[in-house]
Order: sequence, then structure tokens, then C-alpha cells
Amino acid sequence: MPTCLHLDRLAYAAVATTPGGCEECLAIGQEWVHLRGCQTCGHVGCCDQSIGRHARGHFQGTRHPVIRSLEGREEWSYCFVDLVEYDPAEDWDREGADLG
Repeated sequence: MPTCLHLDRLAYAAVATTPGGCEECLAIGQEWVHLRGCQTCGHVGCCDQSIGRHARGHFQGTRHPVIRSLEGREEWSYCFVDLVEYDPAEDWDREGADLG
């Protein structure tokens, strides 16, 4: 099972800077599908199913590794560096993750 030491950022997540929408999409009047929050700085970007793919673009520009879904009842996070998803709803043992 893959592990990720970046998931420790879940315990110290930044507050979403624009919880009402994707920062870039709001600026240009573009629609998005789902929102993702950067766990390092709080940037809110749209998912890979959205036209802009701004959450991934934010990672590519900043190298901030972990995003969290900002969609209602979803609680999963994803590390772009290690390509690892963490979902607390599943009984996965994430070595290195400090979720306390």
C-alpha cells in the first residue's frame, strides 16, 4: 500500500481563501465542476473535470502537495506528489499521516 508523508498537512490545513468558488474561475467568470482546497495555503481551485483544472495548476505552480475536497459530505484528500488519496471514511492505514 502506498504511503505519503505529505498527508500530515491535514492536521494543519490552511483556511480556504475563497470558499464560495474557484479563485481563477471567479476572476474570469468561468464555471467549475468541483472545488478543491490547498492544504498549504488555502487556495481554492477547480477539479480536473473542470475546464480550468485550477487546483492542479496551483500545484504545478507552487508545488503545494495536498488538496482536500470542498464538496459537501466528501472528506477525502489527495497528494499530487505521491499520487495518494486519503479518505477517512475508509479503513486505510496511512503511515506517516498525523490526523490527530
